[in-house]
Amino acid sequence: MPLPFLTADRAFDATADGDVALPFDDHDQWRRPYRPGPWRVAAAALALLLASFVLIAAVIIAFAGALPGAGVCFGLASLMIASALRLLRMGAWVSRHGLRRVGFFSTSTVAWGRVQALRTVQQPVRWLGLPRTVQGQALVLVREAGEPLTLLTDHNADFLARIEAFDRAADTVEAWGAEYGTAH
Repeated sequence: MPLPFLTADRAFDATADGDVALPFDDHDQWRRPYRPGPWRVAAAALALLLASFVLIAAVIIAFAGALPGAGVCFGLASLMIASALRLLRMGAWVSRHGLRRVGFFSTSTVAWGRVQALRTVQQPVRWLGLPRTVQGQALVLVREAGEPLTLLTDHNADFLARIEAFDRAADTVEAWGAEYGTAH
């Protein structure tokens, strides 16, 4: 079974002339231009592990005859599994149509024609999505209306302690913007 997310870093390596490649044939499909980070994958794996224990408890409760309790456990396990999958989908996604920022509770999509600027800036960023801020780098998208949208930071769950991966992902998103939009 092909796992395309495992080849994302190799697919977006710089070409020989220094430009970032847009390696996919189908640019209409939404793709994340980087691998999910180890912190994000570990949190999702832990949530799935806990969900498996809750499912085992639900089966035991169902065999004991307490079906309402088993239903609650199945519902809780389903919620944990859905949360883990949503956690893995979070991040910046690109296609020919625009740029999409997927959060845990919301998703924002900006067409490339509405992008005014796309650049990496030094600013205070949230550490692993928590309220604590530290000085770091962020890839910021400025829309026509002027409000900035932070797409990636070097201290989020995908890039914490992976500065090279952040730089490669930011360069790749900027290359998509240069190819399909007016980003600079």
